[in-house]
Amino acid sequence: MTFEEYKDELVKAALAKDPALTKADDAIRFSPGVRSLLAHYKAHELYLKGEFSKANEISLEARKETGIEIHPGAKIGRRCYIDHGMGVVIGETAEIGDDVLMYHGVTLGGLVNKRVKRHPSVGNNVLIGAGAILLGNITIGNDCKIGANSVVLENVPDDCTAVGAPAKIIKHKHN
Repeated sequence: MTFEEYKDELVKAALAKDPALTKADDAIRFSPGVRSLLAHYKAHELYLKGEFSKANEISLEARKETGIEIHPGAKIGRRCYIDHGMGVVIGETAEIGDDVLMYHGVTLGGLVNKRVKRHPSVGNNVLIGAGAILLGNITIGNDCKIGANSVVLENVPDDCTAVGAPAKIIKHKHN
């Protein structure tokens, strides 16, 4: 997928997921989530080519501008959107599926200080509420909702809602 194709999909997703955005130009100019994800696209491409310094420079500039920190090594799917965004941290080995919506203050962090898979993997069509903290090499399934300020330390199966600290599953589609 080219940068222009990614940008077009991202802007359409932002307009669909954020009622405060009404025009594509405004999404690109004024949405920190859009701006940080566009920067991440470029940084991630450089990271994959082994150009770590350039990738980190783009990531740092985006963090200064938006308050959203995304490591260039993180894998982020299509049509994801970060609403508001301030304080979001996405670690190096995090993997995020398609059509994810996350709010401000979300952390996808690690629990170990080793060069291993140490950050969460998030499935497709997931909503992550404001202030939620997902830690470690855990998996959040497809079509899940993570409540605001939840602390998720264990896997969450598909079609579940998890809330609390530590997070507990309160709703499962198949119940």
